[in-house]
This record gives sequence, C-alpha cells and structure tokens, in this order.
Amino acid sequence: MTALQKKAHNPIAHLTEQDVTDLGLELDALREQIIASRGASDAAYIRKVITFQRRLELVSRGILLFSLFPPAWIAGTTGLSISKILENMEIGHNVMHGQWDWMRDPKIHSTSWEWDLASPSAMWKHSHNQIHHTFTNVLGRDNDLGYGIMRVDEDQRWSPFFLGQPLWNFLNACLFEYGIAAYDLEIGKVLKGRKDKALFRTELKAVWAKVKRQATRDYIVHPLLSGPSALSTLAANVTANLVRNLWTHSVIMCGHFPSGIETFTKHSIDGETRGEWYLRQMLGAGNISGGPSTHMLTGNLSFQIEHHLYPDMPSNKYAEIAPQVQALFERYGLTYTTGPLLKQLGSAWAQVVRLSLPNDFFAHAGSAVATAPTTLVRKMTRGEQRSELPAAA
Repeated sequence: MTALQKKAHNPIAHLTEQDVTDLGLELDALREQIIASRGASDAAYIRKVITFQRRLELVSRGILLFSLFPPAWIAGTTGLSISKILENMEIGHNVMHGQWDWMRDPKIHSTSWEWDLASPSAMWKHSHNQIHHTFTNVLGRDNDLGYGIMRVDEDQRWSPFFLGQPLWNFLNACLFEYGIAAYDLEIGKVLKGRKDKALFRTELKAVWAKVKRQATRDYIVHPLLSGPSALSTLAANVTANLVRNLWTHSVIMCGHFPSGIETFTKHSIDGETRGEWYLRQMLGAGNISGGPSTHMLTGNLSFQIEHHLYPDMPSNKYAEIAPQVQALFERYGLTYTTGPLLKQLGSAWAQVVRLSLPNDFFAHAGSAVATAPTTLVRKMTRGEQRSELPAAA
C-alpha cells in the first residue's frame, strides 16, 4: 500500500482545486438532504433492531440451557453469535458514533451506551471516532492501519519481525475484542513514556472490570445455569465470541485494507480543506457488495465509503445514498472500490502476506525462477560437449 503521494500514477492528478471544492460542496448538500429527512421511520428502525437483538439473545441463551443436545447447541450458538454481531456492529458501533443522538432518547445515545465488548465505550470513542475518522488512512497518524503490530506500507522499513504478521493478524482476529481493548489503552505510548501512567492505570482498571463482567456472564453464570449442559454451554459461549471476533475483524479488514484503497503521507493533510477531507475518505475506504442481510450483519459497514463520508449519519441511510455517492465517483473520475466479501477479504489478506515480506522478495524470486532454466541449459550443454570429446588414452 504505497501512499498516494508517492505513486508514479496519482489517481487524483486530474482534479483541479476547483473540482475538489465542488466535490466537497456536493457532498455537503447530500448530507444536509439526508439529515433533514430523518424521522419516525428511522427511529422505529433502530428500536426494532435493538428489540430483535435482545430477544434473539434471550431466546438463544434459553435454548443453550439444553445445549447437551446437539440441535439445541447448534441453534443456540448460531443465534447467540448473530446476536453478538448485531449488538457490536449495527447497534453499538453506530449508536456510539452519535447516529441516533438526534432522537433524544437517553437509552439510545452515544453518551450513555455501553456495548458488549472488552473496550469501554469512552476509550473506544476516543481512538475510533476522534483519531481514526479524523486521520483516516494517514500513515503515522491513523493507528487503525495495522493496529501498530503490522507493516502496512512499502516505505515502512522491513525486518524479519514482520514475517510473522499473517499469524498474529489471525490471532488478533480470534481475540479481536481484547486486541481492540489493548489498542485503545495505547500500550505502545505507555512503553515509550508518551502517556500519563496514572491515566493508563485508570483505563486499565476499567478494561479489567469489563473483561471480568463479561467473562463471569458468558463463562461462569450462564454455563452454571445450564446444569448438566454446563460444559456444552461454555463451549457455545466461547464459539459465539470467536465467531463475533472473526466476523468483526473481517469486515474491518475489507473496509480498509484491500487492493484499490489508498493511504496518505503524514504531511499531505497539512492545511486540508473540507473537500480534500472528503476526497481522502472516498479513496481511503472500500465497500462490500451484497444483500440486506450482509449489510445488516456488517452494521452497514459494507458501505464503508459512505460511513467514512458521514460517520454520524443513521446507518440505514447508507444504502439510500450509495448510488448518488457512486455517481459522484464516476463524474469526478475516481474509483469506487467495492466487491463481494470473499474477494475483498482475500485481497486484504494478500496485502498482509505481501507486506510481511521484503519489497523486492517477489522480484528476486521471479529472477531466480527465470534464470534457473538458463543455468540448467548451460550445464546440459557443457555436459553434452564433454560427452562428445574422445576418451583419454
């Protein structure tokens, strides 16, 4: 992922300063149009989703009381997995972005919502809403690019350490909620002496309290309530959390790491205008194509481009504005990055593997393969020549 400013072919070189200004004005107008259209049907949507998610979790946990029986285990685990995904993606993530604050409902408000994830909402809102969405895909500013543990750019110096990044990216996916909590704690800054230790200790206590609360519920209370089915219910809860973590990690990878998504140098945003900020959001995100169920389970982050343009817009509006946003891409000669889930995920993982290796690895490998046949021919030729010489007396 070479930063856009260092590419030989700059995908926005054809845009004039006026083009960028006009683009920003058009996107502002679209935002105002949608914000003005919010109403009862939108409020009913999020309330319906929350009610469905809570009932699904309750029913699934009830079924898992009988998880000793395989059909009950499968049904309960599936329902609980979907419930956890909905709570994190379509509800928690979007509520804490302030998408539903306009309803003035204290129960569905960014200042009061606490989600089912190890990272406390206040910490997550700082690292995600304030840092990531401000400095989207800016190398050295947006730590969501690789979460500080992966090489994400060719200009980033390679070391043998990065050979392991496909493995620890997978481990991070399996334990994603805990990885996000560690990331939100800014442990790297603590180790470098760049964060107040008293603040770190306070935040660490908050994280630990949430982890204990969740672990007690999922791994002690509910299994014990299942009586003879305790162990199978424990396995179901572990599986549901694993599925939720893998799914969430995959959706985020698809939105920020596949081929076609641009990164930006740290100084490229100095003096950035409104139009330039919009342009960076457009080029620094990618979508996932699919149907309504896909969009729901991704928290409508399948419309990652639209979400980055308007992070506080109700998520059910993204599908409505996506055709208009795509039309803007076409009119201004920009690439609207989108594709099916498996294609986007495969592309993202290919980037992880490629950047775990030295920049010239494949060039050297290709050169070695290309020269091998020539070397073999030379050896064979010398062998044939020797065989034609008369035997020594």
